[in-house]
Amino acid sequence: MLDIADELTRWRARGRDFAAATVVAVSGSAPREVGAALAVDADGAAIGSVSGGCVEGAVYELCQRALESGRSTVERFGYSDDDAFAVGLTCGGVIDVLVTPVRGGDPDQGGGAGPGDRTTGEASATLAAALDAAAGGRAAALVRVVAGPAELIGRALLVRPGGGYAGSLGGDPALDRTAAAEAAALLDAGRTDTRTIGATGERCGEPVTVLVESSVPAPHMIIFGAVDFASALVRVGKFLGYHVSVCDARPVFATPQRFPEADEVVADWPHRYLDAQVTRSARTAPDGARAGEEADEGRAGGGIDGRTVLCVLTHDAKFDVPLLERALRLPVGYVGAMGSRRTHLDRLRRLRAAGLTERELARLRSPIGLDLGARTPEETALSIAAEIVADRRGGTGTPLTGAHTPIHHDPPPPRN
Repeated sequence: MLDIADELTRWRARGRDFAAATVVAVSGSAPREVGAALAVDADGAAIGSVSGGCVEGAVYELCQRALESGRSTVERFGYSDDDAFAVGLTCGGVIDVLVTPVRGGDPDQGGGAGPGDRTTGEASATLAAALDAAAGGRAAALVRVVAGPAELIGRALLVRPGGGYAGSLGGDPALDRTAAAEAAALLDAGRTDTRTIGATGERCGEPVTVLVESSVPAPHMIIFGAVDFASALVRVGKFLGYHVSVCDARPVFATPQRFPEADEVVADWPHRYLDAQVTRSARTAPDGARAGEEADEGRAGGGIDGRTVLCVLTHDAKFDVPLLERALRLPVGYVGAMGSRRTHLDRLRRLRAAGLTERELARLRSPIGLDLGARTPEETALSIAAEIVADRRGGTGTPLTGAHTPIHHDPPPPRN
C-alpha cells in the first residue's frame, strides 16, 4: 500500500473513503511483487495495480465489497501456469491479496468505511501515519496481520528506524514487540517481506503471519565525473527512482545548468565528497536512544547505505584511485568504474598498491555496464542501469529468449 502513498494521502486529505488491496504473497510467475497495491475509493476511482492487469477487475470488485462491509479480508487469485488463462491470471502463478477499507479524513475521529470496519481508532491512525511517512519520504515500516486468527486480520503496527513502534496487532505486547523487531530489521535493509511469528505472550495456539512494507527514502546514486555519459545516466537514474547526485572536482563542468535533472550537483574532489556523505550518514543513523523518534530526518537528500550506487565515470587515476580506495570498503550496493580494459588493469594495479585486498577489488564492476554494444551516452547509460538492476535483483544479464533462467528472481540476501 505504501507504493501509492502519495495519492492515498491526497485522498485522505479530501475525506475520501477507500479500500486498498495489497499483494501479501506471491508464488510462480506472478507479475507484481509483494507490497504492490490497488486502491479504489467510494466513487469508484482506482489507482495502482496488483497483477499488471490480469485480475484487476476481480480485485476492484473485492475493494468495493470491502468498502460496503468495512471488513479486512485476504483472498487468493490464480492457479498453476497450465490453468492460469482460464481463471484470468494469464501469466500464471498465485497471489494472495489483503484488502483493507480505510476512512478518509482524520483517523482520530474513529470510524471506518463501514459498520464492521476493523481499521477504526488506533488502527486507522496507524495506517494514516504510515501513509504520511511514506508520502513525506521518511523511513517507516507498516506491519499488518495477513494470516492467523480472523479477528487480527488487517491489524496494523507502524515501526520506525531503531525499532520504536505505534499501534497494536491485537493487544498482545509480546506479539507487538516481536513483530516490531522483525520489521526493524527489514526496514534497515529497505525490504518488503512477510514474517511468521509463533505463539507468544498471552496468545496461544495459532501463529501469525505479518506483511512488513518498508518505505525508505529514495536510494542514492552518485555519479562521479561531469561528462556527457553522466548527463544520460542522471536521466536513467531518476527514471529508476534514485536520488541522483553528480560530483566533479572541476567547477566549470559541475554546474546545475549542465545537469538540470540531477537532485544535487557538487564541485568537489570525489573522495572528499564521498567522505562527507559517509559522515552525514553516520550522524543521522538511527540508534536505540532515539527509537520512536523521526531519526531519519534529512536522509531523503542522500547519504550512504546498502542501496547506494556509485558510478565512477572520470577514468582519471588522480580522481579514481583515492575515490575507489574508499568506495570499495563501504557497504554500498554497487560500485562501477568506466574505462578501457587497459585502464582497468592499471587502476587495479594502483589500488593494490594502495592496500586493497583481492576481495575488495572483486566488488568493482569495471569496465562498467553490461555488454549491449552501446555507443552513445544514452546507450551507455542503459548498459550501466541494466547492470545495476541485475545486481540489485539477482539477475544474470542473460537474454531470456532460449534461456532456462527464471524471469523473476528471489531477492538476493542483504549485504552486511
